[in-house]
Amino acid sequence: MSSGAIFQIQSSFIVGIFLFGFYHRKNRRLHIPSMAIAIVWDVLLVLQIELMRGAIDKAMKVQVNSSLLNFHVSIAVLTVLLYLFVGRTGYLLKKNNIKPKRLHKVAGYLTIACRLSTYITSFFIVK
Repeated sequence: MSSGAIFQIQSSFIVGIFLFGFYHRKNRRLHIPSMAIAIVWDVLLVLQIELMRGAIDKAMKVQVNSSLLNFHVSIAVLTVLLYLFVGRTGYLLKKNNIKPKRLHKVAGYLTIACRLSTYITSFFIVK
């Protein structure tokens, strides 16, 4: 089995866990651990891809990359930045600081949309 297939399988599991956590967003006992697992696993997947394929080196060649690859990389970076934001606001919500609730909700929807976009585009850029 190729490394690309292994990465796609992992990505599918991650998206599945995200969707499970999103579905159970009103149940903190299921939402928090599933989202945390998905985020950590997704960041580890990015590290695996970098170590095995030198993804950062390839991504930096913006001039020669296809526009789809550039879009994929941009959305992937945005997704990781959003992980930091939703992680922080989620932490504050868990500590009963209700102020970031609306921000967390909007950022959560945006994060899911970005992760799904990354997932979908990954099928078209894998070689």
